[in-house]
Order: sequence, then structure tokens, then C-alpha cells
Amino acid sequence: MKKSMMVLMMLFSIFIILTAGCVDEQSSSDTTSNVDDAMVVAVSILPQAEFVEKIAGDNVKVVVMVPPGADPHSYEPTPGQLRDLSKAKMYAMVGSGITIEDNLIGKIADLNPDMMIIDCSEGITLREMEAHAHGDEDEHDAEEETDTGHEEEGGLDPHIWTSPGNVKIILDNIYKGLVEIDPENESIYLENKNAYLAELDELDGQIRTTLSGKEGSSFIVYHPAWGYFADYYGLVEVPVEIEGKEPSVKDMQNIIDEANGENIKVIFVQTGFSTVSASAIANEIGGEVVEVDPLAKDYIDNLAKVAEAFEKGLA
Repeated sequence: MKKSMMVLMMLFSIFIILTAGCVDEQSSSDTTSNVDDAMVVAVSILPQAEFVEKIAGDNVKVVVMVPPGADPHSYEPTPGQLRDLSKAKMYAMVGSGITIEDNLIGKIADLNPDMMIIDCSEGITLREMEAHAHGDEDEHDAEEETDTGHEEEGGLDPHIWTSPGNVKIILDNIYKGLVEIDPENESIYLENKNAYLAELDELDGQIRTTLSGKEGSSFIVYHPAWGYFADYYGLVEVPVEIEGKEPSVKDMQNIIDEANGENIKVIFVQTGFSTVSASAIANEIGGEVVEVDPLAKDYIDNLAKVAEAFEKGLA
């Protein structure tokens, strides 16, 4: 009797374990199915991924063309990324002249002819890149004949997302695109967009408080990615690199003189860029090199930290 009871209990335990396993497997399958069923939306850079996700939530799967740490001026998408792009219903391009987009636009018609493309820069006035007011123009003219790096930055500044004011316009362009490909969720997208706009307003107020009294002050950056931020908050960006070129000896000396004259003690560099020239200038002025990242995904938190870093490095 006892032996029979023990056998029955063992069989019952095995049944429960097998049943639980089937339930877990089904649950996992359902979760995977939900992810697979989400619309694919492609973007160029990480900040855009946050903007899309803040509006669309779990309704989309976002594919980013430029991964963390890569340079959007020179990065080439992998075959895997191109496969993901071929499945996208929408591609939100920055639209302001980033090299990766210029290289992709000719391939998209063959890759995914039905994908909708939106221009996030629509409605934004592009600014001119700073000229080397303190450089040896003849020397740079000679260099232009052989240096082809970052050519798109010779005229208009592509870094439109560094200004919260511009991001509001970018959000609206993304929202309109999402509504076009998924009109059933328009009310959700509108509610989410407005919630993120409120976060941007709060961020703007925080940054203005951080930079209060610094209007008209200058900061030195190696790569000129912060011009829109500077314009928006009444600051002056002084770039070391112009048109993707290393500064000449005379350029560096003039930057050093300018930094000493205005008591600037910080040279800001972008994560992933060479710091050789920036470190050389910092050594000459008795200053330091500080990294700031214009491509971080956590836009709100990152821009608040950048403002705090700039406040400490402003002349």
C-alpha cells in the first residue's frame, strides 16, 4: 500500500513539472511572438531611438544604424543591419547631412522600396559650421586638396539633436510618421509625445538654471558637435577640428592664445574621437580634457550632465 502511494506521488510530481514546463514554454513563445509582431522602425543614431521609443513604446522594435561608440560620419552598416532595415516600415533619417545617411539613401530603393522615409530635420533651420577664424587659411586650403574626411561638415552643421528646441520638432516629425504607418494608435502616440515634450520643457528649465549668468561665454570643443546647443543657450562654441581636419600648428597656437586670454581651462572631446590635439592644448593652458557624448541614448539625463560639464568649463 505504501509502495503504491509513493509511486502515485512520484507520477503526480512528474505531471506537475511537465505541465509547468509547457506553460513556461508557451509563455516564452507568446512573448517572443509579441516582439516579432512589433513594427520595425529604423533610425540613424541612438538619441533618435529614444525619441521613437518614447512615442511608440512597445508597439515598435527600433533598429539603430550607428551603434554605440561608432562615428556616424564614417560608420558602414553591417549586412545584419541592412537586413533589419529591409524589414522596417519606416526609416527616421536625421536628414541634416550625416554621411551614413548620404551613403544609404541610394541603396534604400532596392533594399526596401515600400519603407516610408521621414526627414527629422524638416522644419529646422540648419546652421553654418564655424570657420577657423584663428587659423592659417592658406594652409587649410592646401590641405583640402588631399583631405576628404567629414566633407559634409564643410558647410551646414548636421548635429541638430543637441538643441532641445530642435528635438521638439524632431519629435513631431517622428510622431507624424508613426501615425501614418499605424493610424490606429494615433491617440496613444499623441499622449506619449506630449508627455515627452513636458520632460523636454523640464530639462530646458534645468539647463537654463545651470547656465544662468553664462550667456555669451565660450567653450572649446575638439569636434564641433554642440553648435545648436550653444546657439540655443546663448553660448559660443570654439572648435579645434574644422571640416574633419586636425588643426595646424598655427591653429593650435591661436586656440591656446584664445583659451589663455579668456581663462578657458577645459577642452571638451567627443567619446571615441582622438584626444591627442585636445590633450596638447590642455597641457599648454594648464587645463584638462573632458568627454561629452552627443550620441548617448538617454537624451534627457545626458544633456543635463553635459550642461553641468559645460558650466564648469565656460570662460
